[in-house]
Formats: sequence, structure tokens, C-alpha cells
Amino acid sequence: MLFIHGLWLHATSWEPWLARFRDEGYDVQAPDWPGDGETVEESRRDPDAIADHGIDDVVTHFAGLIDALPEPPILIGHSFGGMIAQKLLGQDRAKAAIAIDAAQIKGVLPVPLSALRATLPVFKNPANKHRAVSLTAEQFKFAFANAVSDEESAELYNRWTIPAPGRPLFEAAAANFSPHSPAEVNTGNQGRGPLLLIASGKDHTVPESVTRATLKQYRHSEAVTELQTFPDRGHSLVIDSGWGEIADTCLTWLRGQSL
Repeated sequence: MLFIHGLWLHATSWEPWLARFRDEGYDVQAPDWPGDGETVEESRRDPDAIADHGIDDVVTHFAGLIDALPEPPILIGHSFGGMIAQKLLGQDRAKAAIAIDAAQIKGVLPVPLSALRATLPVFKNPANKHRAVSLTAEQFKFAFANAVSDEESAELYNRWTIPAPGRPLFEAAAANFSPHSPAEVNTGNQGRGPLLLIASGKDHTVPESVTRATLKQYRHSEAVTELQTFPDRGHSLVIDSGWGEIADTCLTWLRGQSL
């Protein structure tokens, strides 16, 4: 099983999940994105190493890791990690995937105002497409931690956040205008493994409407595609104090799929 983080979080933010799933008998890994340092501190010290990696770079990186495994893994991804998980599942590189508050894929049209505000730190400067961009504590509070206390938001920000490449956001924003967008997912794949989409009702970065629109993109496939919504959760749901509820939901769904 591979866990795939999204923008602005380090792979070590999955540590509690790794322990929970390992206790349930899964062989688990949470690899870094290309350019990430081994720790949060190393990543913050060298943002240039993180910069300018796009969606295809990340997909290729994880595909290479998967090719070295004895069998296709289960994927669990958050935010842009959820998009990456969907792309790899559509390529038949995974036996199943769970996409949590997944970034917008090609074909999804709604772009709520809250999502535009959450990504403004990147889009306010076109040169950020080739840079790594950090969030301030205030920006993190709005984009990730609006559903938790100020104190918890500050703790999460200090513990887990790292600079993120701007390129994936620019690629996703232009997806519906590009015939060969890296944000395109093979949603029509009839033979792929099961997919669970998880949405958060209070998410500013990936509002529930985006996840519901993503679900509709899979309407032409008979493969298992399900949606679970948490009305009172925000984008930080995989790292905040309520992470265990989300992890248990994933475990229950996997058992229901005999995985």
C-alpha cells in the first residue's frame, strides 16, 4: 500500500496512518514527491529542489516505485495525491485507490470561489509555475484548517507544511483547455480496481462540489466507484485530530472490497 501526499504537506504527515494500517496487516509506504527532502526541515531549507515538478513528473515517479513492487498496490492519496492515485488506477497500476479531497481532474468544471482563494498564493504570480511556494500560517488556516481551532491549525502548520511546486496547480487550472492535459484521468476504464472518493463538506481547497463533479466523470465506467462525505471536515482531515475517523472509514471500505 502506498500513501501519496498532496501539495504543502510532507510525506511524514502520513506517519499515524502508516502505524494504523500496519497494525491491520498492510505493508505500507509513504514515499516522497520528487525533490522533497527526507524531513520537513530539509524540504523547507531547499525549496528549489521541489520547484517545477509537474503532475506527469509525480506520476512517473510513483509508477517507477510501483513497478519495483511484487504486485500492484492499494493507493491512498490526499489532495493532489488523490489525483495522482486516480491517474495510476486508471493506468491499471493499482488494485484499488482511495482519493481523499482529490484535486480537480480534467472534465470537472466547478471552480468555487473558496478554491480560487485557497490557491491564490500560487496564481497571483505567473512565475510561480516554475517555483516552489510556501503558505503562511494564515493561508494554511483558510486552505486546510478552517474546520479546526486556531491552536490546532498552528500546530499542524508548524509540524507538517513544506513548500510546494506551483506547476501542478497551473496544469490543473488549464486542464479543460488542453487536449493532452496531465490532469486527465482514464475515468472510462472498465477493468480498473475499485475507487473510493472522499469529500469534506467544509473544504475550502477542494469543496464537496468538486468531488461530486469528479464522481460524475466516472459515470461511463462500470467499475466500482463510491463516494463518502464528511460534512463537518476540512482539507486537513488526514492530519488533524480527527484523522482516525477517516482512516477507519478507509479500512472499512477496503474490507468491504475484500482488500
